[in-house]
Amino acid sequence: MFPLSVCMIAKNEETHIEECLKRLAPYGFEIVLTDTGSTDRTLTIAQKYTNRIFHFDWCNDFSAARNFCMEKASHNWILSLDCDEYIETLDLSALGRCIEQHPECAGRILIRSRFLRNGQTAFEQTRVSRLANRKYFHFTGAVHEQLERRDNSTKSVYDVPVTILHVGYDETEADMREKSRRNIALLTTQLDKEGPDPYLYFQLGQSFRRLGESEKARESFEAGLSMEVDPSLDYVKTMVESYGYTLLDLKRNEEALGLSDLYDVFSGRADFVFLMGLICMNNGLFDDAVAQFKKAATMEEFSVDGVNSYMANYNTGVIYECTGHLDDARKYYKKCGGYAPAVERLKELT
Repeated sequence: MFPLSVCMIAKNEETHIEECLKRLAPYGFEIVLTDTGSTDRTLTIAQKYTNRIFHFDWCNDFSAARNFCMEKASHNWILSLDCDEYIETLDLSALGRCIEQHPECAGRILIRSRFLRNGQTAFEQTRVSRLANRKYFHFTGAVHEQLERRDNSTKSVYDVPVTILHVGYDETEADMREKSRRNIALLTTQLDKEGPDPYLYFQLGQSFRRLGESEKARESFEAGLSMEVDPSLDYVKTMVESYGYTLLDLKRNEEALGLSDLYDVFSGRADFVFLMGLICMNNGLFDDAVAQFKKAATMEEFSVDGVNSYMANYNTGVIYECTGHLDDARKYYKKCGGYAPAVERLKELT
């Protein structure tokens, strides 16, 4: 077994921590848990899987807690996870080779976030830097913390063979709103302290969107996109897409068409192409919308489940149905498999 510690921070995670640690246990990694004040059964459960448990006085800074946890590890190589993140796949031999080949780089794991959409389970996936040598990396940012080089140089990243199921979006509406308000407070404080930063504006916009505060979300995304950003970064791609959806939420449909100016830059993944289909659809440009949805359905790179398959085909079917092309509508509804809205439309058209 190569020397690697899995570092986690926790507070009142009795709902998730058992499944998280149960899935970690077979790999034989050292598990280091830093608790920030649990009052439930979190510590009792954790003690079944590790004796490396420490307390950290919460100071409204997730990076401080994560860095403390890394300091308590026995090994320099650290994989950072949350209690609501469960191992789905992990190739031990390939992970060992990654560590040997990239000694001073940050490894990106694939996180699949589960959520409900239209009453059905769906997934959103993204790669996040979570594996690194603590000699070269630490966490920065009070909330939505990121791994950064200790010497402030540009970090190099690579993909590692680890896939995680994130179940944190299973929380209640009240819990989600409370967490979003907490994040907004922390992000605002960080912006006041450190000055404008596109990543912080992105996360602020996402939090406002979850609260349904679309105007504040729009302002945050526009602030982030007005700064110099790297369009190859996943968060920048998502920020552009979230901005587009926010404009649609605000019924600023014609303004959203302006995102077509960014088409050549961001149309490399299906999410943006699907969004452009929705924007065209909302502006009555049905032929253009169909073309975008059909293109999205052929693409391999995506973030949100369905944008390159059943959701794209469903919207194509809706347009065909609304424009009287019922045979084509049935054809595209059938392409959606068991997607409930499509199944319902097929019943109506039969």
